[in-house]
Amino acid sequence: MVRRKEPRSVIKAVNSALDLLEEFNGDKDELGVTELSKRLNIHKNKVFRLLATLETKGYIEQNKATENYRLGVNSLKLGQTFIKQFGLVPPVKPFLKEIVKQCNEMAYIGIIRQNSVICLDVEESNQVVKVTKHVGLKLPIHCTAIGKAQIAYATEGELEKLGVLDNMERFTPNTIINKVEFIKHIKEVARQGYAIDNEEYHPGVKCVAVPIRDYTGRVVGGISVPGPSYRMTDERLKGEIIPVVKSAGEKASKRLGFGA
Repeated sequence: MVRRKEPRSVIKAVNSALDLLEEFNGDKDELGVTELSKRLNIHKNKVFRLLATLETKGYIEQNKATENYRLGVNSLKLGQTFIKQFGLVPPVKPFLKEIVKQCNEMAYIGIIRQNSVICLDVEESNQVVKVTKHVGLKLPIHCTAIGKAQIAYATEGELEKLGVLDNMERFTPNTIINKVEFIKHIKEVARQGYAIDNEEYHPGVKCVAVPIRDYTGRVVGGISVPGPSYRMTDERLKGEIIPVVKSAGEKASKRLGFGA
């Protein structure tokens, strides 16, 4: 883990506790004291004390069978409070349901925070083979449809400020990592009003996404529909998925006051 330089006003114990919590934002459901100590580069005794403190407050809990730790129920409550306070999910949720009903592919809402896309809500389909997303999942911006749909209207300066152009990691052979090519690509996204992830983040997965705007015209989130490439054919994308997703994005934006 890269240690961030701490401002003078930061309380080290609180910072360490939050660093520890952030380690659970990954693929592993549970982590042990030794692994956390190595990841955070702090002594195991301190890790144990931090875990014990967070456990008393309900943000961490211990699996008694494995003696490893996982997020507690209060972490979930805090995340749900953020989603509620953000206010994007309730007005947009009906349009996710509409997409799933028409296309039988899962749909989700995402917002950009701290140089990543954060998944806010998911509406599942009944497909046996499907792409899985979960609330709180962090995704890169530059190679996902939902990331590109939200930054397509940004200036180059705004992109630099977001750090998008400095963090263009290659995930697949289709990932665009050339800055000039990428800027040209998102200008096309802005022109057409939707973005496509053509197996740029995960091989075998394609996605379509559109931006959501509020009453000021500002892009405040996005709606995305991912699916396996064999189902997301060019013919189906153009004839079914893209029109449905664009319509949902327009309705969601209108619900938030855009164009009123």
